[in-house]
Amino acid sequence: MLEDLWRALDLPSAALERVEFTGHEPALPCSFAVGTALQAAVGAAALGAAVVGAARAGAEVGAARAGAGSHGPRVQVAMADVIAECAGRFALDGRVPDPWDKLSGLYRCGADDTGWVRVHANFAHHRDAVLRLLGLPAGPGTERAALAAALRGRKAEDFETAATAHGGVVAAVRDPAAWQAHPQAAAVAALPLVDLQPLGAAPARPWPATTGTPTGTQPLQGLRVLDLTRVLAGPVAGRTLAAYGAEVMLVNGPGLPNIENIADTSRGKLSAHIDLRSAAGRDTLRDLVRSCDVFLQGYRPGALEALGFGPAALAALRPGIVCVSLSAYGHEGPWSARRGFDSLVQSATGLNVLEAAAFGQAEPRALPLQALDYGAAFLLAFGASAALLRQRQHGGSWLVRVALARVGHWLQGLGRVAGGPLAPKPDLDGALEEEPSGFGALRAAPHAARFDGARCRWRRPSMPPGTHAAQWPAR
Repeated sequence: MLEDLWRALDLPSAALERVEFTGHEPALPCSFAVGTALQAAVGAAALGAAVVGAARAGAEVGAARAGAGSHGPRVQVAMADVIAECAGRFALDGRVPDPWDKLSGLYRCGADDTGWVRVHANFAHHRDAVLRLLGLPAGPGTERAALAAALRGRKAEDFETAATAHGGVVAAVRDPAAWQAHPQAAAVAALPLVDLQPLGAAPARPWPATTGTPTGTQPLQGLRVLDLTRVLAGPVAGRTLAAYGAEVMLVNGPGLPNIENIADTSRGKLSAHIDLRSAAGRDTLRDLVRSCDVFLQGYRPGALEALGFGPAALAALRPGIVCVSLSAYGHEGPWSARRGFDSLVQSATGLNVLEAAAFGQAEPRALPLQALDYGAAFLLAFGASAALLRQRQHGGSWLVRVALARVGHWLQGLGRVAGGPLAPKPDLDGALEEEPSGFGALRAAPHAARFDGARCRWRRPSMPPGTHAAQWPAR
C-alpha cells in the first residue's frame, strides 16, 4: 500500500527500504482494514518528510531518484501507536470532552422507519439550520426526541437535499448499491487518492536556511505552513507537519466557533486571528502568503476563491507555493461543493451499512474511529512533502488535493479483515502523555511515527485561537 502511494507521486523508490511497520490486523473491532490503511498513510507522511530532510541535508533530489534514497533516518510506524493517535482521545485537566453535540447522530426517517439520516450538529449554525427547516426552535434547548419525531415524516434523501440547501450538514445513509448508482460515486472513483497537479510556472526556490541540519525528527524545520482548516482532517494534517518541524500558523477568524478538540489538534502551532471579511485582514493574510511554503485549507470549495485566495491567486502571489486542499466529496461531480464531515461521508458512501452487516445488526454502524479524517490528514501531509520535493526539482507552483470520500473508496477497496468484528477494543490509556497547553493540562497521544527510534515532539504547546500575532517568527 505504501509503495502504491509512493510510486503514484513518482518518489524515489530506494527510500521505501527505510520504513519499518510493526503490528497487524485486527487492530480494532472493525471489519475494514482501518489499522493497515492508517499505518500506510502515516508511513507515507513520515517518509515524505524524511526525504525532504535528506534533500535539504545535501542529497539532491535527482540523485535520490537515481538511488540515493537511503539518505535520511529510518522511519518506524507501529500499528498500536497509529490507533492511539487516530482514536483522538484526549483530556483537559482530567476531563474527557464529549466530541458530539447532543443532536448529532443517526435518526430514522420515513413513515415505515426504514430510512436513516445522520445529522452533524457540532456547530450551532449547522444545528439551527436543521431545526429551522423542521419548524423546531433553534438553539440548544431542543432535545433529541423532538428532532427524532420531526424526522419520522421525512424521506431520508429528500431531507438530505433540503437540509443541504438550507445550510445544514446532513447525509442520508445509503447502502453500497445506492451509492454506486449515484453520479458522485463515479466522480470520486475517478480521482487520484492524492492528486498532485502543477499550478503554473515558477523558479525552483532554495530550501530555507535553518539553525541546524534538518534531519532527525525535524526534517521540515524552517518551512512555513499556513493552516486555514477546522475540525479534524485539516488540523491533524497541519499538526503532522508541525511534528516534523514545520513552522505552522493556524489562522482562525475571530468570530468563528471552534470545538474542544482544537486543544489537541493545535499542538505545535502558532495560533493567530485574521478576519478575512475585512480588507485589512485579507492584506495581512497576503503578507503571510508571500513568505510561506505551504498553504493548507479546508474551506468549502469556492469560499476562499471568493475572497481572493484560490490556488491560482496564491500561485500569482507566491510563485512556487504548494497549495494543499481538503474536500468532503472531491473537486469533481455534482457534490463537489457540498460540505461534509467524516461521519457523514461514511453514511453517504455505504460504509456504515457494510459495517453493520459485518456485525449482524440492522442499524447503521460507524467505524470505531474517524478513519477518513485521519487517513486524509496524513495523506495531505504526504502530498505536501511530495509537492515540496517536486518544486525544488522542477520548479513551478503545485496543488495537492485529497477528499474524504476518496479515502473511503480506498478503504473499501482494501478488503475486509477476517475476525475484525470480534477484536477487542485497545486500551489507549497507557499511550497518552500529559503536556501543558493554553487550554489546561492536555493528555493526548503523541505522533505515531518515529525517526531512528525517536519520537517526533512538538516544539510549541497548543494555545487558544488568537494567542499569537499574525506574523512569522524570524528563521
